[in-house]
Amino acid sequence: MTPVQVITDESLSAPYVNDFCITFSTVNGSGSATANLTVLRALFKMGIPVSGRNIFPSNIKGLPTWFTIRVSEQGYLGRLEKDAVVVAMNQKTILEEADWLVNGGVLLYADHLDLPRMRDDIVLYPMPIKKISSELEIPRQIRTYVENMIYVGILAQVLEIDLSKVKEALAYHFKEKHSALDMNYGAVRAGFDWAAENLVKKDPYRVAPMNATEGYILADGNSAAALGSIYGGMQFSGWYPITPATSLPEALIEYLPLLRTDEETGKASYAIVQAEDELSAIGMTIGAGWGGLRAMTATSGPGLSLMAEYLGLAYYAEVPVVVWDVQRVGPSTGLPTRSAQGDLTFAHFMGHGDTQFIILIPGSVRECFEFGWRALDIAEEFQTPVIVMSDLDLGMNHWLSKPFEYPDEPIKRGKVLWEKDFEAIEERLNVLGKKWGRYLDIDGDGVPYRTVPGNRRIGSSYFARGTGHDDYAGYSEDPETWKRGLDRLSLKLETAKEVLPKPVDEKMEKAEIGIITSGSTYPAVEEARDLLAKKGIRTDYLRIRALPFTDEVPAFICNHEKTYVIETNRDGQLKQLLTLEFPDLARDLRKLSKIDGMPLSAAWITDQIVVKERD
Repeated sequence: MTPVQVITDESLSAPYVNDFCITFSTVNGSGSATANLTVLRALFKMGIPVSGRNIFPSNIKGLPTWFTIRVSEQGYLGRLEKDAVVVAMNQKTILEEADWLVNGGVLLYADHLDLPRMRDDIVLYPMPIKKISSELEIPRQIRTYVENMIYVGILAQVLEIDLSKVKEALAYHFKEKHSALDMNYGAVRAGFDWAAENLVKKDPYRVAPMNATEGYILADGNSAAALGSIYGGMQFSGWYPITPATSLPEALIEYLPLLRTDEETGKASYAIVQAEDELSAIGMTIGAGWGGLRAMTATSGPGLSLMAEYLGLAYYAEVPVVVWDVQRVGPSTGLPTRSAQGDLTFAHFMGHGDTQFIILIPGSVRECFEFGWRALDIAEEFQTPVIVMSDLDLGMNHWLSKPFEYPDEPIKRGKVLWEKDFEAIEERLNVLGKKWGRYLDIDGDGVPYRTVPGNRRIGSSYFARGTGHDDYAGYSEDPETWKRGLDRLSLKLETAKEVLPKPVDEKMEKAEIGIITSGSTYPAVEEARDLLAKKGIRTDYLRIRALPFTDEVPAFICNHEKTYVIETNRDGQLKQLLTLEFPDLARDLRKLSKIDGMPLSAAWITDQIVVKERD
């Protein structure tokens, strides 16, 4: 056994408490997820703000995978570029793990691994995983999985993680499976006891109880989006599996039977269909929306590409539907299990011809819940597809969040005409010498009235056309009719601005520069602004939550001599859209974008702005 490496006594004189990064390096398919989440939940239950990121390969089993926990007493949730503590269980990547460590960092490694020559500025703690495992009563077929719990116990002893909280976290995972709970906790306890007897702590890292998570939950964005959609009255979803969106419809499948089953009849008040491909999924979903159901689906970039033609139909035929785009790295198949914000320009102008889609961009799991129900309202109010832009980082990872709030307003179906409504509309139109038409703009806001199948009123039916049509859904190739129809669709988007989520605007006293961003970059930007302020660079911040842009956006740009637009893609797509919409303000915008498959870090943002401000 390799002896514990001693750095210096000074390393213990300046402890790092509740402010560092832990990474677990394992093999995909090895069952480490439960162990890693147990540590995350235990720290959360100790009252310490945490976030958890899973960096995994796009295969089923065998390749390296990492799980990173950010521990931050200040509540920062963004990614750190360097680790303080690494738990190494993979021979192939152990040198990489050492390279990621900060000076004085800790490498806990399974001692059945062949340890190469290591840096002399890190602490090494060997873990006799196999030996401890052999002394436990674990069925052979699951021994490899339960072994992961041994490193949980060793880590708990090294970092002073409360074992009672570890047990609570295991109880949360295993629910009523008492035998599984006892076996896994037994492995944790064995690792903890071994470390207490054999390891001498020579590193400065530890955790201590706080009360900063009281009133908070841990949640991922995809589950939040599913719950928000359910509470928003979702009735139909057609979907096809694709990383990283799959867990969203899977969450629908989990929660819908619990929340949307009629108590008296026992019948489901919803339908969810796994289609044979993305075209079928969006076709079914649009059909449901046309039929009067609140309909949504979820996909990622490649799937959205396949859905483009159908969504063009829904845009022109004015069918309400919601699509969650949980973005990943493109183009093409790209990096299926890495995060990006590269679909924005495509989604906004998706399809041929003059199309422009309403976009919602949540920046937290709480907003994923809110936009889950709000997107359904907006789609029906304005009879149009609504694309919600999430991404892998927000959708699949674990975030600290305030509990979700039940929708604070009734469901908005928009201008749907039932039999009882028709008479009042006809009376209004008789005064004008007109009759009802499916695409007739009666109120001057660009939004017509619609009927759905089942309306028995004579004259309420119409032919839903994707080809040229007039106000009465009659086929038309008349130039003026075509122009008037497209102008009305554009007016409808202008009207929608009044109800779209407004940007989040955060001011800082004496700020001279602005920052604009959207979506999951929020945690990194929030931390970077504090780091910049310590360097004397004060910033105002605007987080865009919807497209088309509302009036707050140009006003923010005008109030600053320069504004950095920060995003996770190569070309600066948000800046491109701002430039198109506000060309007179383009000279004041600065692109700050990066795409490597990883979430942006506060350190990178800070360094980039500091360098640019000095130039």
